[in-house]
Amino acid sequence: MKEESVLNLSVELNVDPNIQGQNQGAQADAQHPQDAEIGAPRQVTYFELARLMERASRRFSGLVRAELTKLRVDDIGPAQAMVLLAIGDSELSVAELLDRGHYVGSNVSYYLKQLADGDYIDRVASQRDKRSARIKLTEKGRRLRASLRDAAMTYERAVNRGDQDQRMLETAFQTLHQLELAWGSASRFGV
Repeated sequence: MKEESVLNLSVELNVDPNIQGQNQGAQADAQHPQDAEIGAPRQVTYFELARLMERASRRFSGLVRAELTKLRVDDIGPAQAMVLLAIGDSELSVAELLDRGHYVGSNVSYYLKQLADGDYIDRVASQRDKRSARIKLTEKGRRLRASLRDAAMTYERAVNRGDQDQRMLETAFQTLHQLELAWGSASRFGV
């Protein structure tokens, strides 16, 4: 399948009536795009969804940056903070970290160097293979991780107002996970 036809694939918005409650049909608002000519709800394309995900990711990075500023952390940025969160309570290798997130190897090396320089992580040479290192959070790293998780819970409580919001979040996660798998397979093996 050609790239342009992949970009033009579209998906109908199948809305669960239990999630929408009394709202019958799509509303003419920012969540439901309209056809400019006739004002009717239209289909959302995968390309538009990918653009929205990219914008949402940038907004989330801005939120993490603002939280780091509040915490007076100026030696790392949102990308390094996300790596810190991905490490969590584990002690793991760089390869395991790469499996947990979608990082480019050279980026992770840079991020880990910054985190080590800031005393957020410890890098210990592996006993089996001296060429590889095991990574774990230092006390400073654990404190920052806890602060970031607390902030995330505060934001989540502000957005998630009940079971309906939780179901919508789970549906969005499942949908994005399915797209990740489908797009990953398509990029590796073709359509």
